[in-house]
Amino acid sequence: MSSVWAVVPAAGSGRRMAAEVPKQYLKLNGVPILEHTLRALLACPDIRGVVVVLDPSDRRADAIPSLSDPRVTTASGGAERADSVLAGLEAITAEAGVKDWVLVHDAARPCISVTTLRALITSCLSEGVGGVMAQASVDTLKHVSDDNRVVETLDRKVIWRAQTPQMFKLTELTSALSSAIASEAAITDESMAMELAGYPVSILEGPSTNIKITVPADLEIAEILLRRLSEESRV
Repeated sequence: MSSVWAVVPAAGSGRRMAAEVPKQYLKLNGVPILEHTLRALLACPDIRGVVVVLDPSDRRADAIPSLSDPRVTTASGGAERADSVLAGLEAITAEAGVKDWVLVHDAARPCISVTTLRALITSCLSEGVGGVMAQASVDTLKHVSDDNRVVETLDRKVIWRAQTPQMFKLTELTSALSSAIASEAAITDESMAMELAGYPVSILEGPSTNIKITVPADLEIAEILLRRLSEESRV
């Protein structure tokens, strides 16, 4: 039977946050963002183990309690996201089976629920096709030139904003990322590597609450969402 693993790339610096520490260590309701994210993943009964990919010089990870959970291991990140995720996949390989799957989730998306995780896992396993949580675009989207002139208005009915988690077969994602890195393709997420390698990728609509913390204003929103998730879990 296939197992599902998780990889959390957490080696970035979060430059747009303009904080004194990497954003994954900023606190929400008194708890580091990375800790919130790991708690959600570890609460999902379908996930066998989690690999957290850290900057090799990171000395703040000792403050993350979930890193001491026996289901959690760490790996050293690389120069780009794709390098870090690949390092996480390679860390899984020693224990994983050839039919296993991997779920990649941003460290800075702490408002993920077990319900959302299980929805993606169930969809991918039942269809046998990798998938991405995403949000349909509700805004009017413009294609803009280098000199800030509108070139055209895009059809928002076919535009989706990709989120994480993103889940794929472990062997296929490892191959796709390796090929993308070798070709020096500018990979912004795992599904892009899969697309370039010719693999199908399905879309599963996710909740609008699954925000990525990118700028300071996101912190207050995330605190409210996390309190709501906590209240709902107690009902």
